[in-house]
Amino acid sequence: MKAIHKGIRLAKMNLNIWAVMSVIFTLLILLPALSILIQIFSEPNENWQHIKEFLLNRYIQNTLVIVAFTGIFSVLIGLSLAWLVTAYHFPFRSFFKWGLILPLAIPPYIGAYTYHGILNYTGVIQATLRNEFNVKADPAYFDIMNIPGAIFIFTIFLYPYVYIVARAFLENQSSSIIENARLLGSSSLELFFRVVLPISRTAIVGGGSLVILEVLNDYGVVSYFGIQVFTTAIFQAWFGMSDVASAVKLAGILMTIVFGILLMEKVLRGRKKYSYSNAKVRPLEPARLSSQKSWSLFAYVFLVFCAGFLIPFIQLFDWMLLTFEKVVSADFLMLIFNSVYVSFIAAFFIIVLSLIIGNFTRLSDGAVPKAISRITVLGYSIPGAVIAIGVLTMFLAIDRLMQSFYEDIGLPVPIILSLSIVMLIFAYITRFLAVGYNTIDSGFDKIGRSFTEASRMLGKPLTRTFFSVDLPMIKGAVFGGFTLVFIEVMKELPLTLILQPFNFYTLATKAFQYANDEAVHEAALASILIILISGASIYIFHRVLEKETR
Repeated sequence: MKAIHKGIRLAKMNLNIWAVMSVIFTLLILLPALSILIQIFSEPNENWQHIKEFLLNRYIQNTLVIVAFTGIFSVLIGLSLAWLVTAYHFPFRSFFKWGLILPLAIPPYIGAYTYHGILNYTGVIQATLRNEFNVKADPAYFDIMNIPGAIFIFTIFLYPYVYIVARAFLENQSSSIIENARLLGSSSLELFFRVVLPISRTAIVGGGSLVILEVLNDYGVVSYFGIQVFTTAIFQAWFGMSDVASAVKLAGILMTIVFGILLMEKVLRGRKKYSYSNAKVRPLEPARLSSQKSWSLFAYVFLVFCAGFLIPFIQLFDWMLLTFEKVVSADFLMLIFNSVYVSFIAAFFIIVLSLIIGNFTRLSDGAVPKAISRITVLGYSIPGAVIAIGVLTMFLAIDRLMQSFYEDIGLPVPIILSLSIVMLIFAYITRFLAVGYNTIDSGFDKIGRSFTEASRMLGKPLTRTFFSVDLPMIKGAVFGGFTLVFIEVMKELPLTLILQPFNFYTLATKAFQYANDEAVHEAALASILIILISGASIYIFHRVLEKETR
């Protein structure tokens, strides 16, 4: 009896340790957002009065226009592709099932300067028209550096978010619904708009929300195109005006817009729900079409694939061959090292924190674990520029506290944290913890609690059970989460631009710097490396998932 009571006390003590660590890490994640909220109500200065009177409406209008149209077009393209790949047979269908995800390997800012290089006066299209066909077209027809051009870039490189979610939903959908609609005489268009769209509401809202959050996070596309939105305004206030207060206020407004979108998403998800009427659910079997129709579907799918991946990749590869010898140097090798280094370190810490928080939330019931799990995923919803402002102001405040400490003991006053890579790593953790946590959490959901409880009944403490039982069972989720975080950090731009230490560049920031200096060809090699590393990581991740589901 005493042994049982001792075991229970030991188990509670172990769980309390996991709880304390989870709460501490969660509070650290909240600090950047809290630092913005505290300063947002500070006294406005002259710069803010000017922004509010002359510029704020333009920031809001441009942001909402880009977000709305990108969301609509991404949903239409992503859902239509998911439906065609799921419901019909056509040439090379098995390739396009995963090939349509590849545009995610190309960050939108890389796609932006690539398409501008293709379409401008000296680009391949206008040059071919002039030299081969003696056609002198008005360059204005090919101008992409505007709001419609930005919408095209965001749509063609972000639609896979909708495609992935919608395809996963439709592949597991009951085929009886579709078959009954066909028997009732519905045409293909009627079937898509009257049946597929309504039942895919959850997938549409989920995928569309990811697209919108990525658009709000972007700085590279809108900056390169010269479009005034909130992220460019934050950079202008911070670096152009050296006005921290105005940058914080802009970040606060953007954070409010993000929370409004998240609230709207919750409302849209909750108003209507679709569920099966019985337990006998057959996956949808692809229908066979006539040769003409199947090749027409192939043409549409291939066109989107070319626009989202093949064309920009070929152009970047061509530019890389032209500038390879000029760009490759010891400094460039350092860029690769910096990118891999910060991505690896950030991914490692994120996975460790995700395991700690995920293990606590799955073993505990109540309001605290639920709150922790929701706060954990909050960072990915906040744009990188906003997180960067919050992290920077927080670390500057810590440095000021340390300054007083050093002065009191008579030592020189170094500015340690706000000029170090520690700040950048912390910002990555804040922003991308949700990516690692969601993957780890799904792994914990699969194994449940039964194995953990059995091990604890045999006398093993919670921590030893975690390392000997739980961790080996979710190693696929750990590796998958690490890979996804690695990709996200590798591609991240606005957060890195603001917080990178002096003379510290990554492949992403260097590619953007080259493009911003009109050295587009020189940016190709860094861009190709980002795409290849991201593409290889995506492929490895999918292989791991396939192995885990067998």
